[in-house]
Order: sequence, then C-alpha cells, then structure tokens
Amino acid sequence: MPDFPSLENDLILRTARGESTDRTPVWMMRQAGRYLPEYRAIREEHDFFDVVETPDLAAEVTIQPVDRFPLDAAILFSDIMVVPEAMGLTVEMVSGKGPTFPNPLSTPDEMERLVEPDIDEALGHVFEALTVTRQQLEGRVPLIGFSGAPWTLMAYMVEGGGSKSYRHARAWLYEHPDASKALLERITDVVVDYLIQQVEAGAQMLQVFDSWAGLHGPETFRTFCLPYLDEIATRVKDAHPEVPLVVFPKNVHYGLDALAETDYDVISLDWTMDPKSAREVVGDRAVLQGNLDPCALYAAPDALRREVQHMLAGFGPHQHIANLGHGMLPDHDPEHAGVFVDAVHEHSRRMRTV
Repeated sequence: MPDFPSLENDLILRTARGESTDRTPVWMMRQAGRYLPEYRAIREEHDFFDVVETPDLAAEVTIQPVDRFPLDAAILFSDIMVVPEAMGLTVEMVSGKGPTFPNPLSTPDEMERLVEPDIDEALGHVFEALTVTRQQLEGRVPLIGFSGAPWTLMAYMVEGGGSKSYRHARAWLYEHPDASKALLERITDVVVDYLIQQVEAGAQMLQVFDSWAGLHGPETFRTFCLPYLDEIATRVKDAHPEVPLVVFPKNVHYGLDALAETDYDVISLDWTMDPKSAREVVGDRAVLQGNLDPCALYAAPDALRREVQHMLAGFGPHQHIANLGHGMLPDHDPEHAGVFVDAVHEHSRRMRTV
C-alpha cells in the first residue's frame, strides 16, 4: 500500500465503528458532479467517461466539493458501470437517459459474452485515481470507495439502461432463476476483488450501492439480493477488517433486520425510511446513515435548517452519519448544499450539549 499523509479528520471512521463523537459527520452522495459549476467547466472539455478514466481529472473532481464545503469525507468520482464494462459489456452515457447498454444480456445464453476481468488491467484507472486523490487530499478527510451491488448491476446489464420497472431484469428472476444466481455470483466475485483493491489503492471506507434493491419484494430480496450483499461484506472484511463498510439498500424497509446481521458497519437509509423505526429494528448492530430528502435542498435556507434539525432528532446524537436519502440533483444550488452541511455540524453539536 502506498505511503499517505496522516489523517486530520477521522470523525466519520470513528462514527462508523460505533464510537461516540462531538458532532455528527456529514457527506453527500453525488457530492462531486453536475450541480457544481467547477465540475461543469471540466465537462465542457471532457466527456463523462474521460473524467472517470483519467486519474488526475477524477481526483480533481473528487476534491472539488471538499474545497467548497466542510465535509467529513470525500467519495471518489467514478461510476458503478465500470464493473459491467470490466466484464465485457459496452456502456454509453447518453444525455438525458443516463447509462445505456447497446447490447444488453437479452437471454442467459448471452452470458457467454462476459469475461472474467483482470482487475488491475480493467480497473487500474480507478485504483490510480484513488491513490492520486488520497495523496492530494493531504489527510484532510477520509476517502470513500464504492461499487454497485450485484442486483443493481444485473438490472442494468439485462434491462439495457434505466427503467421504471426493470421488468426484463425482474422477469429473469422468475424465468431463469439459476442463470440469475450464476450471473449475480459472477458479479459478486468481481465486486469483491474490486473493493479489496480499492482499499489497497487508498480507500478508507467503502459503500455498496444497491439502488434498485427496492424493486424486490421481501422474498426475492432474500433470494437475489441479500446473499450476495452478505457475501461481499464477509469477504471484504476478511481481507480488510479495519475498513468500515456501508450498504445502501434503497427502499428496502423490510430488509433492515437481516442487513443488520451482516458484516456491514453502516446501513444507509433513503428518505422514505423513518429513522426512529429503523433504529428500533437495527439497535446497536449497525450505525445508520442518511437520510434527508434530496428535494429538501430546494427549500429556503431557514426551512432547510429545520429539516436538518428534524432529521438529526430522528436519528439521535450518536451512531449516525448524516447524508441525503439519495444523491445530489443536477439543479441543486451549491449554496444550499453548504447550508445542509453547516446545519448538520451546528445542530449535532448542540444536541450533544443539551
């Protein structure tokens, strides 16, 4: 592992391990990207995947929000689609549509097109970006690495892009259950190796995004999501027990108890989940993260501060990492993001002194 500067702010790491702290740490999903004018300036000269695949550019974009706001973590600017790309599928970022697969996996027979990637060769640009970013952060805050979860990646790989229902991908689970499990296992193996090597390149915390987990009912979640999420946590923790792991199972209210039994240190909640109810289910088995509605950032500053205060009260003063319930939106005002971050710091300190 490369030599890195000493860490000045380890608040989020201590919180993820369940330690009490003098305030709540805060970061934002998609905190680097489209809502920042400095990011848009870079995109005027480079397309999306050029930024992702150029370590110096990815590092610059990752650090932009840390320069602008008093955040407690940086998260690498990358994309979950690098894993399907590494496995041999073509992904295009289409304006107005998002990630698109020109040739998705229409039938199980087409799984023959997938490759077992050389992780270093296929994803070396991500590892280099992590190392460069960690060096350039100079210990200001920890650096978070991430991957998409197996089901969420499978959903895109089969559906061919974004969808309201993901009916083609969900149909696979019923029409081709064994092939679906085989595909999920293959993705899991790549994700595990990918996350382990992210740590070795400089990531100090990891998040697994299961953005489409909520498409499942409880039974299919237990069959086609939970085992693979569990396996990722177990295998990554075997390799790096010191690195906190976060899982973001969007819209999976019914899965919190089962996820709390896995090796994830932190469970991230979307804005539809009630923090008090989640805490009752999870107890002290995991730290909770989240979960302000991203649309609250459209509110006037005073109203936004009240929303933050309400969120913090729901989670309580400890075992909480403040975040949004999903990512920043392209037309968010950066000034309102700053209000969110400052309000978390201010109100969480006040909660601990009452």
